[in-house]
Amino acid sequence: MIGGSNPCFIIAEIGQNHQGDIEIAKKMTKMAKDCGADCAKFQKSELEYKFNKRALERPYTSKQSWGKTYGEHKRHLEFSHVQYLELQNYAKEVGIFFTASGMDEMAVEFLHELDVPFFKVGSGDTNNFPYLEKTAKKGRPMVVSSGMQSMETMRRVYQTVKKHNQNFCILQCTSAYPLEAEDVNLRVIAEYQKEFPDIPIGYSGHESGVHISVAAVALGAKVIERHVTLDKSWKGSDHEASLEPSELTELVKAIRLVERSLGTGIKQMLPCEKPCHDKLGKSVVAKVAIPKGTVLSMDMLGVKVGEPKGIPPEDIFHLVGKSVTEDVEEDESITPDVVDGYGKKIKCRVE
Repeated sequence: MIGGSNPCFIIAEIGQNHQGDIEIAKKMTKMAKDCGADCAKFQKSELEYKFNKRALERPYTSKQSWGKTYGEHKRHLEFSHVQYLELQNYAKEVGIFFTASGMDEMAVEFLHELDVPFFKVGSGDTNNFPYLEKTAKKGRPMVVSSGMQSMETMRRVYQTVKKHNQNFCILQCTSAYPLEAEDVNLRVIAEYQKEFPDIPIGYSGHESGVHISVAAVALGAKVIERHVTLDKSWKGSDHEASLEPSELTELVKAIRLVERSLGTGIKQMLPCEKPCHDKLGKSVVAKVAIPKGTVLSMDMLGVKVGEPKGIPPEDIFHLVGKSVTEDVEEDESITPDVVDGYGKKIKCRVE
């Protein structure tokens, strides 16, 4: 379950950081599990459906390249259907959810046959409305990133998906690798929460470190997606914006700590505060000796740390005009039992 009071769902985006090696992909899947992530996610493309011929044939001479053309590069990084089934089975063995971004409609068809727990819609397809509609109609849960989009487009995305599928969430995302803090725009999370109050909102981050992603959880993100790697120096443009195992472990621990700290939103004295209150909490005391039957006025009353504990300071104005039923010595605590008509008790939440 995602959203509401459920824990934040943490996606370790392996993507294509596996270098085209299925054994590395398995190692990364196990790493994601060991670090505490909920899901290991990959990227699946049917290349002839994602790219046109000229895009696949264009020269690709970058230092990140795995081939002379972009098509050769992408084919090196693409796992076959059989390999995806192998990875899925391995993920089941180690006990972590397994899915992938379907980077084109045919990839979505394959992932649907593979029975993944949810579809991830990458930012590049978020404004691809035929794709969105076909994917939503399959009825499988969806996680939709929103990089490179406007709020107007995201309203259309929400309406398009919602018409066919109630079970989805939207992630705030900025598509830059690595992402500078000034471009993260975490305040969009709150705007999405207002615009789309009936679905969970999350965050997909490409920044360095873990602090911004933890802040997203504090702002209410119910899904966190971060790219992961075994080595940031490896070939590939995503590695630099990815978390190594120690960082992913730190992120998961920090998120779980922040979740524990969020509380209920109800402000009241808690049981853990009682020792401090007993030691340092102040009470109303008598500034002067007050004989039995005296009607109290403000000039008779002060506030100090008192022993025994007396009436709390917030009630001092309510004492004015009431009479005392016993003599009260100067500097003594004024306790509830000596004030006629005062019956308030100090309240403390007990679980």
